[in-house]
Amino acid sequence: MDVVKLLVRLLAIPFVLFLAFVAVIGGLAVHAWTTRAIDTTGRVDFDTALRIPPVESGTVDADGTRVFDLTMQRGTTDLGHGPDTRTWGVNGSYLGPTLRAVRGENVRVNVTNELDETSTMHWHGMHLPAAMDGGPHQPIEPGTTWSPYWTVDQPAATLWYHPHLHGSTAAHVYRGVAGMFLIDEPGTSPLPHDYGVDDIPLIVQDRKFEGDQLDDSNAIFADVGTLGDEILVNGTPRPFLDVGTETVRLRVLNASNARVYNFSFDTGMPFLVVGSDGGLLEEPQAVRSLQLSPGERAEIVVRPEAGSSHVLRSTPPELKAGFFQDRFSGGDDRLDVLELRAAPVLGSSAAIPEKLTTLPELGEPSNTRRIDLTSSTTINDREMDMSRIDEVIVAGTTELWEVTNASGTIHNFHIHDVQFEILGMTGMSPDHPSLAGRKDTVFIPPAATVRLLVPFGSHTDPAMPYMYHCHLLKHEDAGMMGQFVVVGADEVHEVTQVAGTAHHAHDGG
Repeated sequence: MDVVKLLVRLLAIPFVLFLAFVAVIGGLAVHAWTTRAIDTTGRVDFDTALRIPPVESGTVDADGTRVFDLTMQRGTTDLGHGPDTRTWGVNGSYLGPTLRAVRGENVRVNVTNELDETSTMHWHGMHLPAAMDGGPHQPIEPGTTWSPYWTVDQPAATLWYHPHLHGSTAAHVYRGVAGMFLIDEPGTSPLPHDYGVDDIPLIVQDRKFEGDQLDDSNAIFADVGTLGDEILVNGTPRPFLDVGTETVRLRVLNASNARVYNFSFDTGMPFLVVGSDGGLLEEPQAVRSLQLSPGERAEIVVRPEAGSSHVLRSTPPELKAGFFQDRFSGGDDRLDVLELRAAPVLGSSAAIPEKLTTLPELGEPSNTRRIDLTSSTTINDREMDMSRIDEVIVAGTTELWEVTNASGTIHNFHIHDVQFEILGMTGMSPDHPSLAGRKDTVFIPPAATVRLLVPFGSHTDPAMPYMYHCHLLKHEDAGMMGQFVVVGADEVHEVTQVAGTAHHAHDGG
């Protein structure tokens, strides 16, 4: 009997330990669930004037090339937690200037790296040769300068720039390396276009802090990456914008690592969506809310009444990932972003045209490709391999890409070099404002399929690839990225599996 009692006692110890472990895990899960949702609505003291990034038009060489000089550097910035927050920036301590060029111009950008860490600079949304794209195959080592050049050959649009070093993109962007790149058309814009007055850039980022320092750690159960509980706009905490004209154009960029925003105004004020990633819509679309995932842009026009104030906020986005994934992916969060304060007397503004532009037909697709987002680290069940070419595209053709989110979590999808047309999305009306115009990034809920009509240009290079990937930066860094080359029709069978430079992922230090 003593032996039996001893065995029972010995067996009871691991059982009790197992129950304790289950209780701890259960307690953590309950705590995480009850504390995960963020709500800052009505709690933000908008006490800081919105910073407007300086516009940089560069210089013009004798041959007519517009030249920009950018320096990636370290510094400290007051982001609402004192002046000693360690940050990165471009030509400054946090974020960078707004670059501006006109369609048809030749441009060169001299990018100098003073970060003491390898990085890159990618021109998100730009149509340009693969060797100038600034993806992971164009690393900029510390103390060196990279000088890509190209001809601006696309319509007026709100683009942006940011690092794209494989394995470290999330850390480099989170620290502050990013900025807008505006493309203008020759002539006068039909929309408000006085930069900083009635044409306002809004670089929206969520951040969290540990004391007075940025904290890019992931919360428990948060597969999407870092979700912050504070909002910065153009690096400004608690920002307000004084509006002095009847209409104002807001160029909204979701520059967050992982957060999906559903923008609206606390007063219910309607606004016009006039542009998306690739430029103007054909006609303005009146809405009261608009959802943007990381990397997406929208140009909106608001018309506040004189003397009124309106808070731009994000209400729970439609992630469609189920109640658990929604909760831990920011799907229950409510965040105040920016306060607009209209002056008692507003300067007059021209009416917004009913017709903004005519988008060219992209033609019939010559090929259909199936892309499956199979996990948070894989596309088509394969992790990113810097030396592998995944797709070979014939220059000058239009293809149909059917992209399915076959995983259980949220993703979006970005293709370098192109601006595509969205033909349809599972569970969404084809005329939904978030699908309109030309796009380079699209949100895809779990189990949904999006059909993209993708035009490929004339820049060919059988050895240097472009990227396609999820723009939730944790997923991108973890391997959720593929590569394609654009070649002439007679080069298709000459493409090897070896791509670009022998360059490996870097640790974000």
